[in-house]
Amino acid sequence: MTNNAVEVSSPGRVASGLVSSVPALSIHRRKRRPGDAVLLGLIVLCAGLTVLILAAMLVYIVLKGLPQISWTFLSSKPSVLNGTIGILPSIINTLYIVVITLLIVTPIGVGAAIYLNEYAKKGKLVKIIEFTTETLSGIPSIIYGLFGAVFFGVSLHLGYSILTGALTLTLMTLPIIVRTTQEALKTVPESYREGALGIGATKWYMIRTIILPSSLPGIVTAVILSIGRIVAESAALIFTAGIATNLPTGLFSHALKSGSTLTVELYQYAANRGDNNTAFGIALVLIVVVLIINLSTKLVSSRLQKKTKRD
Repeated sequence: MTNNAVEVSSPGRVASGLVSSVPALSIHRRKRRPGDAVLLGLIVLCAGLTVLILAAMLVYIVLKGLPQISWTFLSSKPSVLNGTIGILPSIINTLYIVVITLLIVTPIGVGAAIYLNEYAKKGKLVKIIEFTTETLSGIPSIIYGLFGAVFFGVSLHLGYSILTGALTLTLMTLPIIVRTTQEALKTVPESYREGALGIGATKWYMIRTIILPSSLPGIVTAVILSIGRIVAESAALIFTAGIATNLPTGLFSHALKSGSTLTVELYQYAANRGDNNTAFGIALVLIVVVLIINLSTKLVSSRLQKKTKRD
């Protein structure tokens, strides 16, 4: 019994005897246990169900919405006198909301993430800011809508307008941009920073030429998640942007007018008017708009990555 204890506790014996008696199997070729096969099957099943549910939803929306799509539906505004149902104003208002919100929230969110990750001293203050940001991302959108209506609409005298809605959505999407960008910055190896600073580069030059290009995929992911949140929002926009369906008369003046987005219009047709067929048509257009915006964002990011690699 003593000899066995000495053999187990002796590093030399373990290295030369005990370990050498175990066959050297690769981690990829090790013998599978029954539990591994069960877990693998559950993972595949869950992934398959997710894809199947998503595909079923898309097919159902296409089948229900495609018969409603027509040139009049896409290129006109709703009119009771003419008996037409058009969503062109809602498409334009949705693009206004997305563009204005991203123009405001992206530089602020990315800048805040850079400061928190690269400049701020690690401590309680940074942890409090991160915790607060994560808390803000979980607040119901109706509360943002109420705050935006009171602060931007009443206090700042912006009223029901697209700009009020965009500013409200800026507050909603800011936590997404900040936290996702911050996590993307953390994935950049520390050796990149040390190497750049070691050859005499300034901190801002290092961030601009090395850190940001390396974390660009994560930043693009944050923007895409924000686009999804912006396009899918309806509750906050009813309180702030309103439900008007007028075509723009000026490029910049339209942002100060009330405007109904596609999601708000979908809600109006489905809940208030009981017209589910038109609602499915709007849903199909909404999916196409989101796909176009996301693909455009991916295309721009890929070109920026190629440009930074050439430079």
